Amino acid sequence: MTASGSDAITTRLFAPERGPRPQHPYPCRGEVPHTPLRPMWCCRADGQPWPCGQARLLLRVEYDGNLPGLSIYLAGLMYDAMRDLYHLNPHDAPTPTTLFTRFIAWTRHQPA
Repeated sequence: MTASGSDAITTRLFAPERGPRPQHPYPCRGEVPHTPLRPMWCCRADGQPWPCGQARLLLRVEYDGNLPGLSIYLAGLMYDAMRDLYHLNPHDAPTPTTLFTRFIAWTRHQPA
């Protein structure tokens, strides 16, 4: 029973929080991390579009054996990137296909 005395189940959902956060957004051992610099979504370390090559390697290692988890994590970041990039420049932002390729397509399992 609920506090009001009824057995009704509420359909009200909590508002979602902002997307996932990187574990090491600040320099570690004096190195600039390969994390996204928002709202431009370029790499803090090398200025390339994030996830840069080094960030992809580090993410593969961090999510070793959990490609679905990596894809879900990056899908949340892709959503944040879409919002930020379209807000910065709504007339010349990357297409959804471009962002999917940049954030998620590279995570697919490659047959041996």
